[in-house]
Amino acid sequence: VIPQISVIMGPAAGGHVYSPALTDFVVMVDGTSQMFVTGPDVIKTVTGENVTMEELGGAHTHMEKSGVAHYVASGEQDALDYVRDLLSYLPSNNRADAPRTAASDPIVGSIEDNLTAEDLELDTLIPDSPNTPYDMHEVIRRILDDDEFLEVQEGRARNIIVGFGRVDGRSVGIVANQPTQFAGTLDIDASEKAARFVRTCDCFNVPIITLVDVPGFLPGTGQEYNGIIRRGAKLLYAYGEATVGKITVITRKAYGGAYDVMGSKHMGADVNLAWPTAQIAVMGASGAVGFVYRKQLLEAAKKGEDVDALRLELQQQYEDTLVNPYVAAERGYLDAVIPPSHTRGQIVTALRLLERKQVTLPPKKHGNIPL
Repeated sequence: VIPQISVIMGPAAGGHVYSPALTDFVVMVDGTSQMFVTGPDVIKTVTGENVTMEELGGAHTHMEKSGVAHYVASGEQDALDYVRDLLSYLPSNNRADAPRTAASDPIVGSIEDNLTAEDLELDTLIPDSPNTPYDMHEVIRRILDDDEFLEVQEGRARNIIVGFGRVDGRSVGIVANQPTQFAGTLDIDASEKAARFVRTCDCFNVPIITLVDVPGFLPGTGQEYNGIIRRGAKLLYAYGEATVGKITVITRKAYGGAYDVMGSKHMGADVNLAWPTAQIAVMGASGAVGFVYRKQLLEAAKKGEDVDALRLELQQQYEDTLVNPYVAAERGYLDAVIPPSHTRGQIVTALRLLERKQVTLPPKKHGNIPL
């Protein structure tokens, strides 16, 4: 199995489009490349719809709507440069190890002795309010070598970030929730985007680093009717099936089923870490109090007591006793609760340990992913 990359520089129509669709990555040039099974003229004849070639199958259409494209290049040279960068992170075949380079800032000795100014910035990155967003790119940049991150499908499902980078000179795949978009919730598009990327990393022996800040799955009838159960399960399947090294860091929220999906210990992650700001629970404190203490709140209302003050008190009690990461660590769901500034050092240590990881799946033709 070798990495396959398609670069679309002009129109492609009919059965020809299935050739690039079968490859690992599709790069399209903005303004000059289009892909569609049936063109505008056929659509006009059959359905009466008026649509241009660019609207129907242009680069941005396939990035934002269909998810076929993995990168929209500004020109042909940009497309080739992206392919060159992409290949630098991938091995020549599935039996080879992912490429390694000399670490730009190697960690020798204890983690504390190797902390940099960028590492220390992580200690103050998370806002005090759990409802205030922050850019997960800032975390990614500070744990990767030379701040270099090659993002994949940047324009699709922006509530999740996927891409390649290097840690200690090793190629790694990054999967991260993005709190600035839909509060980092998982939806259908995000689940499928991340699932494909996890499977790609597993194909080519690239370890996966998951950064978690997810309050749950996006609610709504649209998501349910369009199959969030089946399509969200693809991400569960991808993590469960992957045999490469899997390292997870929970930066803030990890609630409900979305916690399970995002590289949890239950889905076979090798090393699970959390920052002290992590909140791990079935749901957030405000929602949980309404369910767990419903009778107590109703009784307080009947007695004329201050229900809002009681609700805040119960929320604080819930957060102190159940939501904090130390409870999860006691139960074995986390390997350690670490200072944010130690994240890069802990990941380097874990990658060195997992270099010797060997897992053999049961012999079979293939599993049955919920397509």
